Parts: sequence; structure tokens; C-alpha cells
Amino acid sequence: MRLSYLVIMTWLLGTVLPGLAAVSAQPPAPDTAGYEAQRQKVNELLQQRSARFGQFDESLKKRTGIFGLKTKKDMQASIDILKQIVLTDNNIFRETKMLLDYKDFEKEQVAQQADEFDGRINGYIKTISKLQREQERLTADIDKLERSNQRNEGLLVLFALVGMGAGVFLVIRRQKLTKT
Repeated sequence: MRLSYLVIMTWLLGTVLPGLAAVSAQPPAPDTAGYEAQRQKVNELLQQRSARFGQFDESLKKRTGIFGLKTKKDMQASIDILKQIVLTDNNIFRETKMLLDYKDFEKEQVAQQADEFDGRINGYIKTISKLQREQERLTADIDKLERSNQRNEGLLVLFALVGMGAGVFLVIRRQKLTKT
């Protein structure tokens, strides 16, 4: 009984645990590298935007006209910088959307893997339960066979004793008959 239990447990430990260890030891997904590259791109765009805003502040302070007024050229430079800022903002929005798409994709992958692992674990649990029921049934069968075996051994000993008793009785009776 103990031997079959040990065999079953050894099998389970040999098949289930390495599979679970492999699941937890997986390297990071390649999408994480893409996500990091995208995040770096967004950060660079934000730095460009900050630099252009600094240029815009300088252009607002610049007054090259007569009596310290702004010229048409100064205002056009400020407008051009604002256009560049708007274009950078559009790029930032587009790249940020891609960044969010990466994140959503990663979340979907994690959820899909979690569902897959849950399915595997449930399968392992069902297998373990089935094996435990089988072990209990086999243990009950072994107990029944051991009781039957003890009864049969008892009957065999009884018949042997009866046979030996009958043999001794017959030998003694023959000796008595031959003496008489």
C-alpha cells in the first residue's frame, strides 16, 4: 500500500513540478523589449517638446524691431516653433497610443497564459483526485484480499491439522490392528 502511494507521488512530483517550474522560469516576453523601445521613443519626443518650448519662450522675449517691438520675422519664428511643438505633440500622441497598444497586448497575453495555466493546473488536480480515488479503491481491494487470504490460510491450516490428525489416527489405528 505504501509502495503504490510512493510510486504515485513520485510520478506526480516528477511530472507536475518540473512543468510548473518551467512556467515560472520563463524569460520575459519579447514584447517587453518592444514596449521599452517605444517608451524610450515617447520620452525622446517629450524631451524634444520641452526643448522646443524653451525655444518658444526665447522667441517670445526676442524683440528685434524698432523701439523694442516685435517684427514680423520674430512673430513668424514664434509661429514656426509653435507648429513644430504641435507636430511633436501629434507624434507624442501617436507613439503613446502605440505604447498603450503594447501594454494592452501584453495584458492579453498574460491573461491568456493565466487561463492556459489554470487549465493545466485544473487538469493536474483532476488527475491527482482520480489517482487518489484509484489508490483508495486499490487499498480497499488489498484489505479485502488480505482478509480473504487470512481466512484461506486459516482454513488451510485447519484442513492440514485435520489431515494430520486423520493421518495420525489412521497410523495409530493400524498399529493397534497389527498388534492385535
